[in-house]
Amino acid sequence: MEQNEVVLRAIGILTQSAEWIRTAGRHSESTDSPGGPDDPSAAGRGGSGEGQIGSLLAEVFPSFEVSSDATPLEAAHAVTEAALPAIMQLIGAFTYVYSELAQLHDSGRSDITSEELLRDLALRMSRPPQDN
Repeated sequence: MEQNEVVLRAIGILTQSAEWIRTAGRHSESTDSPGGPDDPSAAGRGGSGEGQIGSLLAEVFPSFEVSSDATPLEAAHAVTEAALPAIMQLIGAFTYVYSELAQLHDSGRSDITSEELLRDLALRMSRPPQDN
């Protein structure tokens, strides 16, 4: 998966998180309503974000095998070697988006919301690179 695709997915997760927070706030007001904190069926719904996050992780992390005769240290090295590029890709994507949001916040601008910035970032990331 290309880095710009990972950034777009991170933006999608962060954009959706505002709705997850609003939904959680509404549900916490009433523990008797379906989907409230005591509703065990709420965890599996798409609104929780678990599916979207799990899907991103499944796409970014490679499949690999560790030899059955590998020592624990060899197995740990194999896992680290296979997973490190994906971890760095995810950290890079979320760090980039966070830094853009932090810069907006620190600038004191009130003419654009964080959701608008995320939408603008998504549009920029989805455009093909321009040859100069």
